[in-house]
Amino acid sequence: MTKLTESAIEAFAIQLFERLGYTVIYAPDIAPDGDHPERARYDEVLLTGRLEKALQRINPGITATVLQTALKEIERIHSPELLTSNETFHRLLTEGVKVSYQQDGNERGDIVWLIDFDHPENNEFVVANQFTVIENNQKKRPDIVVFINGLPVVVIELKNAADENATMQSAYRQIGTYQQTIPSLFTYNAILVISDGLEAKAGSLSAGLSRWKDRSIAFGESARNPNQRHVE
Repeated sequence: MTKLTESAIEAFAIQLFERLGYTVIYAPDIAPDGDHPERARYDEVLLTGRLEKALQRINPGITATVLQTALKEIERIHSPELLTSNETFHRLLTEGVKVSYQQDGNERGDIVWLIDFDHPENNEFVVANQFTVIENNQKKRPDIVVFINGLPVVVIELKNAADENATMQSAYRQIGTYQQTIPSLFTYNAILVISDGLEAKAGSLSAGLSRWKDRSIAFGESARNPNQRHVE
């Protein structure tokens, strides 16, 4: 069986996403000082270039000006309360970004969609590990961030089950620390995941740990056999 370490768990998780068709990115490569930067600053959590291309792809017929207005509205989401910001984003994600504009002297409106829910293959799915965020002089690096169309909708924190101090409870507390120190990343969050390689829990920003959903993971054999189910 594969030796159970945190790095092995991370590699296994990345492998699962890759088999699902996700594009795998080592986050330091796209950092502001990386080999292929996709962020101008470390406090930027959106992959704006990917989001802009996705908006163009899934909203055919909508002008570039309207798409830019929608993009700026996504970038401007900010509230002193993280949950308020997250609720704002959730509404835009599920209902679309409503944009009003003047045309021929009349006020018109369009809805810009961030995700193509009807045609999943029309979206871009990216998984990035070691995604560093610096906010308010606090530097944090969640283990894995999942992006859909450049939006960081899933944050995954991993612990080593072989370490008696690295419990699921400590992973949950770590997620809480991230929310307090780098809240911008969680403005766009839809799902939080913690795992020790043997079990996993999924929850939301406002849910206590007791309300997170349990999932068991087949680690080891499934990591070696691509035809075996990974999650039961």
